[in-house]
Amino acid sequence: MPPATVTAAIAAFLVGAGLGWWPLAAWTVRSLRSREGARVPVRTLRVAAAVITAVTFAAVVLRFGLAWIVPALLVFAASATVLTLVDLAEKRLPNAVIFPATGTIALLLVPPTWATGEWIALAWAALGAVAMFAVYFLLALISPSSMGMGDVKLALPLGLLLGWFGVNAWLIGLLAAFVIGGVVAVIALALRRVTLRGSIPFGPSMLAGALLAALLAG
Repeated sequence: MPPATVTAAIAAFLVGAGLGWWPLAAWTVRSLRSREGARVPVRTLRVAAAVITAVTFAAVVLRFGLAWIVPALLVFAASATVLTLVDLAEKRLPNAVIFPATGTIALLLVPPTWATGEWIALAWAALGAVAMFAVYFLLALISPSSMGMGDVKLALPLGLLLGWFGVNAWLIGLLAAFVIGGVVAVIALALRRVTLRGSIPFGPSMLAGALLAALLAG
């Protein structure tokens, strides 16, 4: 791996830690609205946001270097930090995070498309967003107790980003979400953190699956 890429990854790690510690942790606190979420110590949120953002930023830069697609992926990683923490605290995915992230990612997909000259990628991105939304919406209709509308709306930015990378990344992201979610559920049951009638936030699994797909198939 080129030394410049390693240096850039270290810088991304430090930047991610700083962004997670303050603006992203503050955004998370503002997004919390339930009493249970409000009882989460702010310092705990800061540490969690700093660690998650630092690791994901470094992973993105290690994988893609300084490619044009990196800004879109970093925006996704930053918003994923906030969404993950809010969903874990309140089992809720706020629109105030999902929709701005979706719009920003859509705009940031234009420069890498221009750089490659493959404008069909934007059409695939749009199709990916619609298709991912449709899949989760159908699942929510079939089993509303296990799939919330927040998860359905979260499918939009995930499908948008993975659709830009292509069908393989899109499929891996979709399948990885359920594999990760299943593993988390088994572990939670084994540790008695949840019962068979309980529920586990699915948003973090969707976000982790999408990031994994981008890193593997991007």
